[in-house]
Amino acid sequence: MNESTDSKCPIVLIHGLWLTPRAWEHWTARYTALGHQVSAPAWPGMEIEVEALRKNPSVMKGLGVTEVADFYEKVVREQPRPPIIVGHSFGGLITQILLDRGLGVAGVAIHPAPIKGVLRLPLSSLRSALPVLANPRNRSRTVALSAEQFHYAFTNTLTAQESEAIYQRYHVPAPGRPLFQAATANLRRHAATRVDVDNDTRAPLLLIAGGADHTVPTTLVRAIYQRYRKSRAVTDYQEFARMPHFSLGAPQWEKVADHVVYWAQRHITRAARDNPGGAR
Repeated sequence: MNESTDSKCPIVLIHGLWLTPRAWEHWTARYTALGHQVSAPAWPGMEIEVEALRKNPSVMKGLGVTEVADFYEKVVREQPRPPIIVGHSFGGLITQILLDRGLGVAGVAIHPAPIKGVLRLPLSSLRSALPVLANPRNRSRTVALSAEQFHYAFTNTLTAQESEAIYQRYHVPAPGRPLFQAATANLRRHAATRVDVDNDTRAPLLLIAGGADHTVPTTLVRAIYQRYRKSRAVTDYQEFARMPHFSLGAPQWEKVADHVVYWAQRHITRAARDNPGGAR
């Protein structure tokens, strides 16, 4: 590339439950090659390798949505310039919270966990979350998925053998608290998953859905998209057919990764033209 990293927006990548920053390894390499400064930090306490987290998942116990969002707010504010924020699954929920706080120059939520106010709970989503939600005690525990549960929730378009390889490379136990926070959000006035969907001043947001996703099916992402309908801020929706929840390493990952940057750069350029000096 002829352009230096100084001429490209930095990118902050936020992983979701049952994964670590290792899940972004292909994306990090691709964006770095394109000239972006890329940051993909782990959730608080998850800074160790996958294998170590499997042996000692207790470092994640009690970790919740607000703690994760506060951590990534610090990461975003430490960037050399306002970054593109990209989150997957619960990372997509965190992305929306950060944009609502006035952070980032653009945000992309890939298969995002639902924000407060979304009432839909598709059966496939319930089945994917059941290993945690079935036991109230899991709110303060970490819970691992079996290879079969992971195959259903994350890699259902792949063969069992292909899924097993991804499971062994990326899967870690997850804290149960964020799932309980999302599941009970509509019963709480000050829910951790609350976002001001009428915020007109936030950065542009792209919501990405996978046509084959069991954990966050297209109906759920569309419901999130509809929540933003009254905001004058840019909110876009994009669906990729046959894409499972683990789109970060599924066969279409390059197409999705490139679309994320193309979409973000288009809106960043438009915003700079319409509002010179207005980046946050």
